[in-house]
Amino acid sequence: MKFNIKRTVLLNALSRVSRAVSLKSPLPVLTGIKFDLQTDGLVLTGSDSDISIQTKVTDDIEIIETGSVVLSSKYILEIVRKIASDTISFEILDGALTRIDGGSSQFNLNGTPAFDYPRIDFAKKGTLLQADSAILKRLIEETSFATSENETRPVLTGVNFHAANNQLTCIATDSYRLAQASSPLSEETVFNIIIPKKSLVEISRIIEKDETVDIYVEDKKVLFIIDDYMVLSRLIDGTFPDTSRLISDYYDFEMTVSSTALLGAIDRTTLLSDEAKNLVTLTMNPDRVLMTSNSQEVGSVEEDLPKAFYKGDPLNISFSGKYLSDAIRSINSDKVKLEFSGPMRPFIVKDLEKDDNIQVVLPVRTY
Repeated sequence: MKFNIKRTVLLNALSRVSRAVSLKSPLPVLTGIKFDLQTDGLVLTGSDSDISIQTKVTDDIEIIETGSVVLSSKYILEIVRKIASDTISFEILDGALTRIDGGSSQFNLNGTPAFDYPRIDFAKKGTLLQADSAILKRLIEETSFATSENETRPVLTGVNFHAANNQLTCIATDSYRLAQASSPLSEETVFNIIIPKKSLVEISRIIEKDETVDIYVEDKKVLFIIDDYMVLSRLIDGTFPDTSRLISDYYDFEMTVSSTALLGAIDRTTLLSDEAKNLVTLTMNPDRVLMTSNSQEVGSVEEDLPKAFYKGDPLNISFSGKYLSDAIRSINSDKVKLEFSGPMRPFIVKDLEKDDNIQVVLPVRTY
């Protein structure tokens, strides 16, 4: 293997591919990135078994002799980042020992033979869904934060992607809150899968411009094709819980308020609350909306929301201030509407005008 390549082009590709690599992988070869130099370009592959990212570099590269090797992700990324040269040369000297030249620097890096690297099937097969990259990024960002960090229920550590009736609905929950975002589909496609949060976060990072993303869904895996990158993710086994009962068709009480005002109130009210719980209470009637928190050890806070508009009978409800903040930021609009059906019933947070992003927060019993 011997080639010359523009440093910035290689660095950009390595930075993205390396996101799939785990330095703690039980399989040592997976702590590296596979370099496969073909006659028409350089194929880079990184994987941790759960997520695999591959790209092919065809621009700004001079191919002298084809070949392949696996190089340590940690070291090759730092070498390419720090070499003070516009062009870098790669050459396999002996077995898997690779010489990397750039400017006044020369590195000899021990690699691993490419045949030790597991075969990863990036074949385009299964149910095809074509999605606008901006919409896909929005769906991921509006839901993935609500996944569970607790591995005891694996299905809750991912986002449920459900396509049916010309609509794609994405749902995430950690049992204490729920995020649901949806988008219409131009063609009838049917699938119901759970994608790990880590995979979705990396997909969102790779998306940088408006384009069409091809998504191939199979029983055990899903393949995303984004520009020159292919992202293959395993799917989480299991059935996602039915969350439809958490969203009611009718709510008795509602409050409309500026997102900025409500976020500021939560921020101040949680200053003295227990950091683990961030518990706040909303006391609402048509004349006044008050947010409070109380900590026996520290003290108490009261915050008036004079510009909040509340409609309904008086209501007191307690919940996590952090969860409500996350929900408001996800909606990302000037004003939000909170709809309630009782002091111990889940309430929803949504945009005033649209229903394509619904956030649910579960109340907390304080007595």
